[in-house]
Amino acid sequence: MSLLAALLRRDLGLLFGGGRGGPWLPVLFFVAVAVLFPFAVGPDAPLLARTGGGVLWVAALLAAILPIDRLVAPDLEAGFFDQFALRGISEELVLAVRLLAHWLSFGPLLLVAALPGAALLGLSSGTTRLLLLGLVAGTPGLAAIGLTISALTATLRTGVALGGLLLIPLAVPILIFGAGALANPDGAGLALCAAISLALCAIAPFAAGSAVRAAREG
Repeated sequence: MSLLAALLRRDLGLLFGGGRGGPWLPVLFFVAVAVLFPFAVGPDAPLLARTGGGVLWVAALLAAILPIDRLVAPDLEAGFFDQFALRGISEELVLAVRLLAHWLSFGPLLLVAALPGAALLGLSSGTTRLLLLGLVAGTPGLAAIGLTISALTATLRTGVALGGLLLIPLAVPILIFGAGALANPDGAGLALCAAISLALCAIAPFAAGSAVRAAREG
């Protein structure tokens, strides 16, 4: 447990102090979308209320792309995974901790930023509550996809651009059920969103670990 705690502290330190805005860049991007969207649509309050939740979900998806270049590639280049392999610690364990750190670095902050974002878009209190529940259920899945894509593209020069292109279609099911729950608040959409997210979180450390191991051995 002490090893896992030390790994988590290290990963959080890197993600929160990694430069280029750290975890604040996704949050600023998320808020910027909420601020600019009303200017693009115009002062149509009913239209903003109908579409605002979906816009915030798209903003959350795009915000999840921003830090993926810092998740795996720097440690792979520095030999971090080689050192742990010599100690008999699997890549899967290291990346499971990295997944938790990745979500902690942007998920809770997006939940906080969603409150002023919902207010700017004129969402009702009920819609805002569903939005927050959906983000709680869906952002771990977005983090899992981001980690996996980061591992798969860690050795590529165009990793960030390619990672963004790969992440968006993989995240579509989470987006569909998360945003769809705002229009059909019967709980089914949130349940499906949470189930997909949980499955992705279970698969991601193994998929990312295999990609890192192949990169190390290649």
